[in-house]
Amino acid sequence: MISIYKTIESSNGYTLEKVENIEPGCWINVVAPSHQELLFISKKTNVPMELLRASLDDEETSRIDMDEDNNILLLLDIPFTEMEDNSLTYDTYPISLIHTEDLLITICLKNSKILLDFTDGKVKSFFTFKRSRFILQILHRIASYYLIYLRQIDKKSVMVEKRLHKSMKNKELIQLLSLEKSLVYFSTSLKSNEITLEKMLKLEIMQKYPEDQNILEDVIIENKQAIEMANIYSNILSGTMDAFASVISNNLNIVMKFLASVTIIMSIPNMISGMFGMNVNAIPFSDSPFGFWIVLGLIVGTSVLTTIILNKKDMF
Repeated sequence: MISIYKTIESSNGYTLEKVENIEPGCWINVVAPSHQELLFISKKTNVPMELLRASLDDEETSRIDMDEDNNILLLLDIPFTEMEDNSLTYDTYPISLIHTEDLLITICLKNSKILLDFTDGKVKSFFTFKRSRFILQILHRIASYYLIYLRQIDKKSVMVEKRLHKSMKNKELIQLLSLEKSLVYFSTSLKSNEITLEKMLKLEIMQKYPEDQNILEDVIIENKQAIEMANIYSNILSGTMDAFASVISNNLNIVMKFLASVTIIMSIPNMISGMFGMNVNAIPFSDSPFGFWIVLGLIVGTSVLTTIILNKKDMF
């Protein structure tokens, strides 16, 4: 899907409008494009297909590339939320920001909230013709969403831990495992983005205006903060999962120990009644009118004594 936007000056100031044709100073937002759509953009903008296809591989790493016509490709990983088994999960996907002589092209496999904030008017002082500033605003939004999602992951992990204290079921452990996997994805993507952002400081388009350099430095700082948060939350979550795994294993040992003690106590009456119930001569108390009660008393006494001994051994 191809959407074309352009900031147009009006009597009320500048407004973002959707246009039909590709014009100088416009922004081309492409989501999950087909091969024909990429060919159309390539012909209209003279951007090579190699640059346009870069973000269509979800395993592509963050990088900066440039072609002979000075078209700059900035490939970054951005955070996404998805619903999986009625639970919110977190992942990352690559996005291409292609800076041409008079256009800015964004390409991603999925529709991102980051870009929707621009089309919905949630970002102030946003102009499609200020391409370098627009790129920096997108980068700042990416870093902000990483921080937002990291805080959500932390709150969600705390909620799952509270439920795990009561239930100790596999469902909660699987949810914690999913959150830990998301943190690994975030940490890996943020570290790749950090290298790319630092390389951006050397680009000519970032050196034209001191304000742009300051904004980029702020983005780098926020990205580093997100890396630290991801590492901290990942370590905490990993330690929590190890602790709960030990607790569950310990609970299983307690249950097995209790069942073993009950089995021992229950086997004593069977052993005694089995010996006195043998069909042979000279069974003790066989001729006594109180034989049954003597054997019953022996069973109860032996069972009680065994229970007391096992209780002192902390088997219950």
